[in-house]
Amino acid sequence: MKFGIVVLPGSNCDHDCYYVVKHVFGKEATFLWHRDRDLKGVDCIILPGGFSYGDYLRPGAIGRFSPIMEEVVAFAKKGGPVIGICNGFQILTEAGLLPGALMRNRDLRFICDYVWVRVERKDTPFTSRYREGEILRIPIAHNDGNYVVDEDILKQLEDNNQIVFRYCNREGVVDDTSNPNGSMANIAGVCNRDGNVLGMMPHPERCCEAILGGEDGKGIFQSIIETIEGGGWNGNR
Repeated sequence: MKFGIVVLPGSNCDHDCYYVVKHVFGKEATFLWHRDRDLKGVDCIILPGGFSYGDYLRPGAIGRFSPIMEEVVAFAKKGGPVIGICNGFQILTEAGLLPGALMRNRDLRFICDYVWVRVERKDTPFTSRYREGEILRIPIAHNDGNYVVDEDILKQLEDNNQIVFRYCNREGVVDDTSNPNGSMANIAGVCNRDGNVLGMMPHPERCCEAILGGEDGKGIFQSIIETIEGGGWNGNR
């Protein structure tokens, strides 16, 4: 099992992801530089958080054109698992691998805090270790996390069960007061129709050790590892 972690100019969560994969889970990990054309035989790609290219134009807009993204798109279209976290989520929407866009937070302020999210779907390579309806406490850190789609696309996301995480309160109630950034339908994470591409604003890599305040993010990485090593996801080769 080998993870590839994309490094773009301005990425700042790449080493966090590397540390979790390599030192918490003991799996092979390699960095994929933004100019690379070789995915180095990885089984899963992580697009980490940060401020790729300084978020010029808009977050993810320039990162989407990095040479490595051509390989990431091809990998995803063959069924390979790809997870985009925060800025990585923004890049996935810009690249057309996920629908929608991430806009400025509703209150126009950068938010750095823990939030509660509810697992809406467990039958993905990223969430199989969770229970449907499970409540997770995961940190966010973003200025542009307001997920926006038009009503037709939102209906498609609902109908196709593509909403993976929603912001909620600690009891699991999804309402406007538990929505930190104004995202439509309290969406915190979505996947593509095939389920192999996930974008999420919360940072699971920042809550994989109790010493850091919680371990609710571990299930994301455990799910990926168990799915691939168990032979349940072989669309990437």
